[in-house]
Order: sequence, then structure tokens, then C-alpha cells
Amino acid sequence: MKHKKTHIILTAGGTGGHILPAIAVADAFKSLLGNQVELFFVGAEGKMEMNIVPQKGYEIVGLPIVGLQRRMTLKNLLFPIKWMKSIRKAKEIIRSFQPDAVIGFGGYASAPVLRAAQTYNIPTFIQEQNAFPGMVNRWLAKKTKHVFLAYPNMEHFFSPEKIKITGNPVRDVFFDLPISQIAAKEKFGLDKEQPLVFVMGGSQGARSINLAIKENIGYFIQQNVSLIWQTGKWFIEEAKALIQEKEAEHLIKPMVFIDDIHEAFAAADIVVSRAGAISIAELSAAKKPSIFVPLPIAAEDHQTKNAAQLVQAQAALMVDDKQASTKLITMVDELLKDP
Repeated sequence: MKHKKTHIILTAGGTGGHILPAIAVADAFKSLLGNQVELFFVGAEGKMEMNIVPQKGYEIVGLPIVGLQRRMTLKNLLFPIKWMKSIRKAKEIIRSFQPDAVIGFGGYASAPVLRAAQTYNIPTFIQEQNAFPGMVNRWLAKKTKHVFLAYPNMEHFFSPEKIKITGNPVRDVFFDLPISQIAAKEKFGLDKEQPLVFVMGGSQGARSINLAIKENIGYFIQQNVSLIWQTGKWFIEEAKALIQEKEAEHLIKPMVFIDDIHEAFAAADIVVSRAGAISIAELSAAKKPSIFVPLPIAAEDHQTKNAAQLVQAQAALMVDDKQASTKLITMVDELLKDP
């Protein structure tokens, strides 16, 4: 017998840029429909979504899918096997959950789940976060009902009749930050009177940004500028050792990852960030002056295209990844003096 509630599968994973908009949409469904909607997430085994999604109160199951490398590697030999296993598991999930719709937000898991749903003629939808869509979304979009886009002018990638310009989904907390700047600074143990820079490199950390901060750490000490430094796990020990050597623990707070990132936004006077689509959307919602350092190896250089949208509108600054060590701190100083 057909269920009375609306059943929706959301599939995303690999990075916060895919997971967070899926959670934002799930929260919106719950806010609008309450108990009349049943939501279920599908991710990839061993990826960060398997921890983040349950923390937000949603059920998730992982597929054994892996990414297909752009260059020939031994891992690519396993891809067909993992793909078929993931398709089979996705079909089992669909038969069990009986979704009314499936929404893909990108990441390894989205492709097999959407493809499986399409074989059952279940309505599928794609949310594309970036200014330049990936090949998988372009392929899957041929059989989707609608493609929800963050940026305009993508008619040469998707059928115009399927396009819906919605912007990127952002959680409500970023539009109305629930903590004051003074309270946020105190929560991080930083002086409420000093200007504060928040540096974040995405869920994995950012090597060029970390090196730029390391090489210019003296600026923050000499100018009495507080710093929340989200380093990622690969750089945290080096950052801690440097801060201890400089006796700057009172001024600089290194962190692997920040769960409640809106609190760091609230504390910050300016933010330095990679140019992932969701980082841009959240910073725009929070109205924070920002400097973007696009990841140059991102697929189709989509981070540069993302940031360029704001730079062209004079809504943000951008520095090339290779020039971060020499130009980033100069931009930080100029923006602090004239935000």
C-alpha cells in the first residue's frame, strides 16, 4: 500500500559543499511539511557525510561507490565493480523506502542513486552548486525533471525548460546569526576589542592558505589582529607548534574543523576562504567581507568561476592560489582598514 507521507531521498557526499546544501534542503522540508514528510539520506561509505548527517538528526546509509580518477590509475580498475554494487544497493534502498522523489546534490553517491531512481521512473532532481557544472550532473540531467541552479547562463549545459534558478540552499542560521560578535569572540577565547580574521580552507584544509598564514604570522602578532585558523587535520600540529613558538596562543586559535561555523562568521570582521559554492553562499548570507583563494585544481576550475561572480559584482576580493603567500596578507590589511 502506498505510504501517506511524502518520501524523499537526498543524496550527497564527499565534501561539505555537497552535504551542507542537502541538509539545508532537508531542514526546509521539515520546517514546511513537518511530520508529513519522511527524509532519507544516501552517501558514500567512509566519507564525511556518514558522520555529519546523523549529527543533524537524519538517517543515512552508505554505498560502496568510489570516485573515477581523471587520470588512469589502478583505482579506476575497481570502479566498474563498485559502480555495479552501488547500483544494486541503491535499487534495494529505493524499493524499500519507496521515494516520491530523489534529489542529488553531487558527490560520489549521487550518480548511482539518481540513475537507479530513473530506472524506476521516479522523479529525480539535481541541485548544482557551481558556476560550471560537472560532467556527471550534465549526464544525469538528461533524465531529471528539473535542475536547480545557483547561477544563471547555463542553457548550453542543461535543457532550458528544466532550469530553475534558485541560488544555493543555505541554512537559516547564516541569514540571522544567533550570536553577537562580542559573544562569539569570547566563545573562541579571543579579545572582544581586537579585529578578527577567520581563515578557513574547507572541510579538508587548504595548503596554500595555510602556508600563506604561516609565512605571514608576524602580521597578526605585530598588528594585534586576532585569528581563527581552520587548518584541516594535515596542518594542525605545525600550526600549533608555530603559535606556541611565537607565544601567540592568546591571539591565534588553530582548529582542525569547526562544526558551528556560523559562530566563527559572527566573530569575524573578514573571512579568507576557498571559493566553494556553499562557502560563498553562506558568507553572502552572513554579509561578511571576504577574500577568496580558489582551488586551482578544482574540476573545470569551477572555484575561480564561482568567485568571479562576486568579484565582478564588487562583492568580494580574490587572490590567485600561487600568489597567496605574497598578496593575501596585503589584501587582509587593506580590507580591515576599509571593509
